[in-house]
Amino acid sequence: MAPKTYRRRWDRKNLDHPNLAIYFPLGETPSACTCVDNTCQRFVDLTEQTPGGAKAIATEPFEPGAHCVLKIHNPIDRTWSYFPAEVKWSVPSPSQTNRHISGFAFRAQVPIDWPPQEKADAKRHPTSEDYVFFRNINILKRLDREAICPLLNALVFRQIAAGERFVTQGDAGDSCFIIQKGTCAIVIEKNGDSHAIAVRKKGDIIGEMSLLTGEPRSAHVEAGTDMDVWEISKDDFNTITADYPGLRNFLTEIVAERFATSRMTAERQIGKYLITDIIGRGGFSIVYKGLHRRLNMPVAIKMLNHDMAMDKEFVSNFQKEAITIARFNHDNIIKVYDVEALYQTMFIVMENIDGCTLRQIMNDQGKLPPEQVIHYLQQVCAGLHYAHQHDIIHQDIKPGNLFILPDGRLKILDFGLACPCGAENMMTGTPYYMAPEQVECLPVDERSDIYALGLTAFEMLAGHRPFDEEDPHEAMELHVEHDIPDPAQHIPDLPEGLRKLILKCCARDIAQRYRDIPALLNDLTPLAEKLGVAKLSPVSRRKRMMTLVLLYEDRHQLELNDLMEAFSSEVEQMGITLKAADFSDI
Repeated sequence: MAPKTYRRRWDRKNLDHPNLAIYFPLGETPSACTCVDNTCQRFVDLTEQTPGGAKAIATEPFEPGAHCVLKIHNPIDRTWSYFPAEVKWSVPSPSQTNRHISGFAFRAQVPIDWPPQEKADAKRHPTSEDYVFFRNINILKRLDREAICPLLNALVFRQIAAGERFVTQGDAGDSCFIIQKGTCAIVIEKNGDSHAIAVRKKGDIIGEMSLLTGEPRSAHVEAGTDMDVWEISKDDFNTITADYPGLRNFLTEIVAERFATSRMTAERQIGKYLITDIIGRGGFSIVYKGLHRRLNMPVAIKMLNHDMAMDKEFVSNFQKEAITIARFNHDNIIKVYDVEALYQTMFIVMENIDGCTLRQIMNDQGKLPPEQVIHYLQQVCAGLHYAHQHDIIHQDIKPGNLFILPDGRLKILDFGLACPCGAENMMTGTPYYMAPEQVECLPVDERSDIYALGLTAFEMLAGHRPFDEEDPHEAMELHVEHDIPDPAQHIPDLPEGLRKLILKCCARDIAQRYRDIPALLNDLTPLAEKLGVAKLSPVSRRKRMMTLVLLYEDRHQLELNDLMEAFSSEVEQMGITLKAADFSDI
């Protein structure tokens, strides 16, 4: 091994996902080792590597002084290399519970040719060859870096003979299976008859609902050929997701895959609604097209990612604010009809609208003219002022959350991260648009939304963000430590009034910003008039009529009167007029 002073000069590479390694424990005489028991091997998350050693994160500590072999993956050429090593130190992670950081010193500075014979074991864990299979499964591609190794280490191999029934309808759902080889049939038993309804093949997941609902198995599963599958129990999955919240999004991908591939209507139902197609993905959710099943009314359905929806504190806060947000009725805020809880996540049902996001318009047009920017700013201000009057802070104003209708009208989307005014922020939001107080987890108020609106205005005019930093952590640091650059240096012929407005919106010191939306409008409205931007007129609200026919007997009259009186009181609070009329005998 090289001298310590020389090793300090080695270049340390911080490694990005999916770089990982497999830890093989060895005996006291590693040179004599010719066979590896792969039930003892573990995938570890390799975070740093030098010519003389490596640093890795694992769920368990490794004994200092222990000999091992690290089989390290090269994500560039997708090859694996063996490195004999010794554990030099192992300490608990200072920032993550139930995780340990270990340092390894290589006993040879070049990879060795060491292909030991692996013991055959029906209960083995995944190998490097199996990893090639897993990395090509769609639902695993979106997992966070920290979630990959714990999931691989929890999987157990099973071989299933052709004709074997390995899932029985009605049994408790206590595990799910990933098919690596072979096919199987999904069979439903009803009234004594069996009906094959689907075939599953390599890469498919069987019994996934056991992780989502815990309900009894809804069908038999029978092997059509000899099969190799990987099994994970519900208990093991719940244990590792408690320590690795990023793994919860494995459930998000399972549900998304179910919606995308299932032809069965029952598997795409969310309460009163039916999912029909995907609209798009965001950082916190997936949005689908849907229909109200009885009214045949088009809706948009947003499914929150499970890493958020399974956070008890987030769900508690979200449910409180959802009641208020569902009552919003403003032309510049998308309407929320319903909130459904299913599959261990939350589904937000909203009005379905045509158009595109401001982000899409900016991608197509690049820089926007000041008149168009002011037109959009006026509408965002109108919607935010309404929300702020109801004590709700959006917390995630950005081009992707502003939707432009074909007639140029704007609606604010995604109040999923909203919170009460003055609430302590838990670093929620999009890093590139977060106000300094959001980054520092301080209480937020109207001025936090105003900061994000100022950044959005800068980006609309300049064609890029004030801090054009791609790394989210660096971007957040810039918001805290630096004032935004003068927009006039990036935007030729920028009206002076608009320049001052953006700088005041984006002041790092919250006390130097506009105190609220009306104060901002005091500067924006004269600027709009000066540039000839048409004043927004309120949308004329078209009245709709619904007919409800009740067929009843005389004995129901009193109870029906009470029900109608209560119903009338409820709808009057919503500004709806209820008219009732009696008909002669039908």
